[in-house]
Amino acid sequence: MATLGEFMAREVITIEPEDTIGHAAEKMVQHGVSAIVVADSPYSKLLGIVTERDLTRAVAGRVHTSEARVREWMTPEPKTVSESTDPVEAVQIMVEGGFRHLPVVEGDRAVGIVSIRDLAEWSVTTQASG
Repeated sequence: MATLGEFMAREVITIEPEDTIGHAAEKMVQHGVSAIVVADSPYSKLLGIVTERDLTRAVAGRVHTSEARVREWMTPEPKTVSESTDPVEAVQIMVEGGFRHLPVVEGDRAVGIVSIRDLAEWSVTTQASG
């Protein structure tokens, strides 16, 4: 049986809650990702997640990206999964919750992230090889 640990993104891009959403957007563009983990430091407890949707909500709210803080726009305490989670279960969590990213945690620290795109690629690969 496959697990998320086999194909999740292991490079966890983090941002601190007091950083600006403009800085969050810059980091997302710099790293080519559509979600980043919010933590007090790169190796500390997961506090939330910031996604493209969160940034869109902030812009639609006409906030100043150089002033609005990540903590105001992040999704706090997001659903999480472990490396041993079955990909099908991860898809179900995402579909039921209406979101496209899941932090993968060990204890309370993010060790990866999985996106709906990762799961779609896994599904296609699994179907092609099976």
